[in-house]
Amino acid sequence: MPAATTLSTTYLELSQEGEGAHKFYEVTVADQTVTVRYGRIGAAGQTQTTSFASAAKARAAAAKKVAEKVRKGYAPAVPGLRAPRAVTRRQVASAPSTARAVAPVLWRFRTGSSAFGIHVDDDHCWVGNQAGDVYTLDHNGGVLARFQLPDGVKCLVADDFWIYAGCDDGSVYDLSSKLPFAAYDIAADVDIFWLDIHEGVLNVSDREGRLTVIDHEDEHQWARRSQGEHAWMVRADDRAVYHGHTGGVTAYAPDGGGELWHTPTRGGVLFGWQEDDAVYAGTAHRAVQRLSKATGAVEATYACDSPVYSCATSPSGRFVFAGDAASSVYCFDRDGTRLWKLGTGGGSALSMQYRDGRLYLVTTDGSLVCVDASEAAVSAAQQGTVPQPRDVKLAAALPTYAPATTATAVATVTRVPAGAVVVECVQDGGRLRVHVVSEGYDGSWNVQFPRAIRQPGARYVVDALHPAAGGFYRVRGDIRRLQ
Repeated sequence: MPAATTLSTTYLELSQEGEGAHKFYEVTVADQTVTVRYGRIGAAGQTQTTSFASAAKARAAAAKKVAEKVRKGYAPAVPGLRAPRAVTRRQVASAPSTARAVAPVLWRFRTGSSAFGIHVDDDHCWVGNQAGDVYTLDHNGGVLARFQLPDGVKCLVADDFWIYAGCDDGSVYDLSSKLPFAAYDIAADVDIFWLDIHEGVLNVSDREGRLTVIDHEDEHQWARRSQGEHAWMVRADDRAVYHGHTGGVTAYAPDGGGELWHTPTRGGVLFGWQEDDAVYAGTAHRAVQRLSKATGAVEATYACDSPVYSCATSPSGRFVFAGDAASSVYCFDRDGTRLWKLGTGGGSALSMQYRDGRLYLVTTDGSLVCVDASEAAVSAAQQGTVPQPRDVKLAAALPTYAPATTATAVATVTRVPAGAVVVECVQDGGRLRVHVVSEGYDGSWNVQFPRAIRQPGARYVVDALHPAAGGFYRVRGDIRRLQ
């Protein structure tokens, strides 16, 4: 008879409530096989299985994994006793459009799940959905790659070169290189609604109407509770953090969180946008309002016919766009004059962004939609002439990337490529920090670096480092471990 399989399971959870992500980590040893299951408490999580040459080597590898997690604050627990992290899905309704004509849609990509996240830059269109998928496309709708994240994507935000996805598991993933990394972990008692990142500082708004600020080392800086709940808007710049909620918009000083001004709005804020000198609040009372960043004064109101789910502007606010709960999209002149209203042809726009004459929408049916917003195309649409929308299909062999969650997931190199930078992980007052080893940099500055792959004494090669205003470096490009 074959020998019976020997099973050994260790289950851990993050032990400091309110200090880190609400996660579990489970290691099971079955003879020569080690299976790791991890993720948000209350979810099934992800599973990785590795085989070893002997049962002894399997047990040693499992013990090492457990020890690494314990050093990071995890502790033994009993599955099912701790409540799952609170996650609020935005409840939205989408009525048929009352517009007389449909927008000139050039192409449409159906992500397969409800989606909120969108970002459009010089090279790519990004869309994230509640299945945890983030897709990148070119401006003509060609699908380039897919990131598979462990939980639903709340939103996508850009901070200069860096692109981040905020997820329901409380992690914020850096998608700037091929291998995504968890850059921030948001405390388990924060029911995330929206987030923004400016110069590496994370700003999180939540269900309770709080604003929480976390620095580049993933350490809590300050928190404030505004005069309303359900905070669906947060935007940040050098001057302030702008927090939109059911009571209006409140501006806080970025250093310390002192209140700078508060402005009630026409209904609770459902979405926010910013330009250099103004913030735009899309409200439940059928309007977008433009507020001065300096004083909070309402400078213009853009009246819609239904609650506003999203808004955006062309550069410097020359044109203002809005998407409502009735599957319509609007364009206004800067002073508030409505120029046009058209149906989206596919649900209400939950997020939007304008770029180079095109308006990109993420709609309630989980689609990324590209609208030709040029004057000629809109005029033709108002007369009933629109192009046939092209439905974008996924490529058969689409490159797919999942987050690196352990040091072993990082590729290794034996030499430093020309132009690359070497950094080192060091123990500093009970915390693991990363400093620059290469010449020409300030060795006293910390490097913003994924915590999941930090190991004492390890050296890493990065493509480039960029200084941030807060006196630290940010990694640009791929990370590899130096052997």
